[in-house]
Amino acid sequence: MKILVTGFDPFGGQSVNPAYEAVRLLPEQILGAEILKACIPTVFGQGAGLLEGLLTQHQPDAVLLVGQAGGRAVISVERVAINVQDASIADNAGNTPVDHPVVAGGPDAYFATLPIKKIVKHVQEAGIPCRVSDSAGTFVCNDLMYRLLHWIRTHELKTLGGFIHVPYLPAQAASLPGQAPSMSLEMIVSALTLAVEEIITSFDTTATL
Repeated sequence: MKILVTGFDPFGGQSVNPAYEAVRLLPEQILGAEILKACIPTVFGQGAGLLEGLLTQHQPDAVLLVGQAGGRAVISVERVAINVQDASIADNAGNTPVDHPVVAGGPDAYFATLPIKKIVKHVQEAGIPCRVSDSAGTFVCNDLMYRLLHWIRTHELKTLGGFIHVPYLPAQAASLPGQAPSMSLEMIVSALTLAVEEIITSFDTTATL
């Protein structure tokens, strides 16, 4: 079994992105499954070509996209991606789309096909704050999640797909005004490892039914 896990490069003036910092620290294997890792540019549309190439090359059984959600205090397992780009800040190429579709003529939204509530339960049972989120935003994270699920649907793949948002790292939060919530890198890595475990376990259970 192969699981592709991706994180983004730093954006918004930050020098680090906890998403990819955690992804790159994941084990090479989890419960016997091969873990493939990739860093995605924080640019509208640009990551789609890279992601589609990885899907074609490796044909993973599941894809877990990971991104930073500064201001959130918990691991957020996303339920839905919507067909809109609406940026409050520029991406890393200076793009600031407003009310623009991710895919012209595409469905209004796609739901994640990962076992999101099982993931949340598994992570919570380890003592890590985690919840289902009903909004992946309208920035590059939502853009990539939508494009992933659209690619899977239009190419009639059996691949599972979804997205997890993670909080700031403590050093990031300390550099910002106010009281921005944060989470240690070690805890984020643990949460992602647990999420992947649940994806594999649920996949194996479904496959044997």
